[in-house]
Amino acid sequence: MNTLEAIASRRAIKHYDPAHRMTDAEIHQLLEAAMQSPTAFNIQNWRFVTVLDPEVRKQIRASAWDQAQVTDASLLIVMCADKDAWKKEAGRYWKNAAQPVQDFLVPAIGQYYSGRDQVQRDECMRSCGLAGMTIMLAAKAMGYDSSPMDGFDFDAVGKIINLPEDHVISFMIAVGKGTQPPWPKGGQLSYDEVVIRDRFN
Repeated sequence: MNTLEAIASRRAIKHYDPAHRMTDAEIHQLLEAAMQSPTAFNIQNWRFVTVLDPEVRKQIRASAWDQAQVTDASLLIVMCADKDAWKKEAGRYWKNAAQPVQDFLVPAIGQYYSGRDQVQRDECMRSCGLAGMTIMLAAKAMGYDSSPMDGFDFDAVGKIINLPEDHVISFMIAVGKGTQPPWPKGGQLSYDEVVIRDRFN
């Protein structure tokens, strides 16, 4: 399946085969693909919590409106990000670059993020969004379905997964073998309404 086919065929699937298990190799492949997603200044601030323990899944489901995909999907990923990644040994993000590149970019990281809490949080959301789309398209290419989720108690899930204070949760993704076809698309906006040329009127 090529990329455009994966984009066109990917849908948010809610019903999964609870007996299906992804192999460790498949999970590793999926998350390795996610780690190819871009991040500003290459800070790689995403953190992927792969929830496999059935008891932990049940706790999360209770905090997610009892949505069945939380426990039934083969894999549940809590998409998190480290708000302070920009200041944690920033040199490692450019260790393989030429020295002039390192000398320019590494100090620029601190200059850009320091004292800008909203920018730090916004960056977390952007990074997780990019990585999440990568996960869903990679899953489709691997023969799996997926569903992005934000219908849950973020604070409760944070406590369940022992989220560090300097991290945030962006959303969750369920991945597995779908058992029912998706609903018809609810209504697609027209190209002309979505795509604006040059500037808004």
